[in-house]
Amino acid sequence: MILLLYFLGEMVLSLAPASAANKDYLQQAKDCSRRLYRSKNRMKYRDQWLRCIQAYEKYYRMYPSGRQADEALYATARLYKGLYGYSRLSSDLKESIRRFREVVKRFSKSRFADDAQYQLGEIYRMYKQDLDRAYVEYFKVVMYFPQGDMKPRAQKRLAELEARMGKRKSALDLPELPDLDDSASGRLARVTDIRHWSAQDYTRIVIDVDAQVEYASHLLRRDPSLGKPPRLYIDLENSSLDSSFAGAIPIGDGLLRKVRAGQYKPRVVRVVLDIESIEDHKIFSLSDPFRIVIDVTGESRIRRQPPAGKGKAPSLTLAQQLGLGVRKVVIDPGHGGKDPGAVGPSGVKEKDVVLEIAKRLQEKIKAKLNLDAILTRSSDEFLPLEERTALANTQKADLFVSIHTNAHKNRRIYGISTYILNVATDEEAARLAAFENAVSAKRISDLEKILNDLMLNSKINESSRLADAVQQGLIQGLPRAYSNIKDLGVKQAPFYVLIGAQMPSIMVEISFITNGWEEKRLASAAYQEAVAEGILTGIKSYIRQIETVPGRG
Repeated sequence: MILLLYFLGEMVLSLAPASAANKDYLQQAKDCSRRLYRSKNRMKYRDQWLRCIQAYEKYYRMYPSGRQADEALYATARLYKGLYGYSRLSSDLKESIRRFREVVKRFSKSRFADDAQYQLGEIYRMYKQDLDRAYVEYFKVVMYFPQGDMKPRAQKRLAELEARMGKRKSALDLPELPDLDDSASGRLARVTDIRHWSAQDYTRIVIDVDAQVEYASHLLRRDPSLGKPPRLYIDLENSSLDSSFAGAIPIGDGLLRKVRAGQYKPRVVRVVLDIESIEDHKIFSLSDPFRIVIDVTGESRIRRQPPAGKGKAPSLTLAQQLGLGVRKVVIDPGHGGKDPGAVGPSGVKEKDVVLEIAKRLQEKIKAKLNLDAILTRSSDEFLPLEERTALANTQKADLFVSIHTNAHKNRRIYGISTYILNVATDEEAARLAAFENAVSAKRISDLEKILNDLMLNSKINESSRLADAVQQGLIQGLPRAYSNIKDLGVKQAPFYVLIGAQMPSIMVEISFITNGWEEKRLASAAYQEAVAEGILTGIKSYIRQIETVPGRG
């Protein structure tokens, strides 16, 4: 009974609004810090600092959304900063930084938010001696809190740092700050990372952004008078650069020298690609999360020497002996990791089924066609769509086969289909593309606009031939062991995973996992084996076809 009364009392206290009790907790913390700051003797002892920190934490834990929670959290961050002045323990300074950032993130509208952001600049300037990072932190005060009382102090620090840093400031690609009093309000999207993949004649750059933004690109010619190389830059509107990104990313693959990013304007991030030698480029965006993909192609000035031969010449595959164009196939099991794909009525997951089929297909291609076969993923791991195509391109694959199961809200729908990249030809194709791309059907129309440009140099004819061969291999091979195999044909739709592939590429949709009896088949090892054999038959048929194509190989 006593225990029950205790819990009821705690519940009432946690639900209560600001009261005399919580005011007492906060006042006790304020009294503690006031005594501490007034006594140089107290400041010498760590336990005195921790006692005050714990007093504020007691209030903050009990009232994390209280009217003065922002003040309590800010006070603990200041105390850890003050404690570091005596302890010189990196853990104290790290905790101070973490708490100041939490104030900015959790209480962005609070009167303490701009103070916390300013304190971050002070820490990097005074304690970490990182002037570049300090510049970014002060810059954020002006950019995020143009009406805050810390703006004049931040501008003063920025001017001091510019005088001290001189040319080194240009490495950040940050401009001189304009007056932001009249700037537009609203949250800025954050550029969180820039990733890249390279091959001898292909490079893919991906810019990760935590919200959708408008962007524009410009290609600049070489400027010998300024010693500037040719550059391709992309301006991202209403965006800011994450403070963790510093300097430039070296590429040095013969196509691009490096990639730089900076806060070009208070609400514009500019990403610059310094060009060595490229012939063409394509830019498109992906969603959920939003990212911008830049593909550049050309002839690299770096010649990669083949490994020196030892002994007799290596044996050639059958395809190489026949002079065929297919030597390497990249197989892409859809979804994976945190993305299960479609889930059947009995709980069978698409990601598990397609991985098993892909592994079987890999073994068959190696054993029966003597070709190189590579999986985009060989375990239950999440892989962004842009990485899958980038892997195929950097591996210089000759074919790209993405394997999926289909899904529909109508559980009676069943059948097999194969897709190529193009604008959707019907409502069902658009629906499937929206599901596989993890976007709304509305965004599919936006993607189709992008395809008008991207499709000009695609492998659409060869992809169509490959899709026909694989579809026939499945439909003709499966009925021998299974009844009710429905041929839904070869279709086209704008699938993100196929965009940018520099080889014939298809997406195979093997049965509907949402259909009860097709789900049972998909979970069967025998059916998985039969599907892999059907795809293999299609690939083999495609290779035979291209033997007769003039100039192929």
